[in-house]
Amino acid sequence: QVQLVESGGGLVEAGGSLRLSCAASGSIISINTMGWYRQAPGKRRELVASISSGRRINYADSVKDRFTISRDNAKNTVYLQMNSLKPEDTAVYLCNAIVRTIVVVPTTLSYWGQGTQVTVSS
Repeated sequence: QVQLVESGGGLVEAGGSLRLSCAASGSIISINTMGWYRQAPGKRRELVASISSGRRINYADSVKDRFTISRDNAKNTVYLQMNSLKPEDTAVYLCNAIVRTIVVVPTTLSYWGQGTQVTVSS
């Protein structure tokens, strides 16, 4: 099995910054893409940012000029640096990883972390 553990969420004022981390562990052969999603109450889960093993990066338009995603392959960890936070960024942020793992035979599966709450006060 594979586990993803997020950390770094919290309460900040508008204009502040947070740095989220997500560490993957378990039966990992390799990790293709890691990404951050967010889900606010009453809203659909949306992709915030993703980064592939080749460091190809995608951002949602709403965060492109404010957030930075990065990864440390040696630590199987992905980060999301969030600057200039707005109240609209308030959500549960969830880590996702496309993982090459072993389930009797080699298999590629998508795993989700438990999420970390980000709240931005006005």
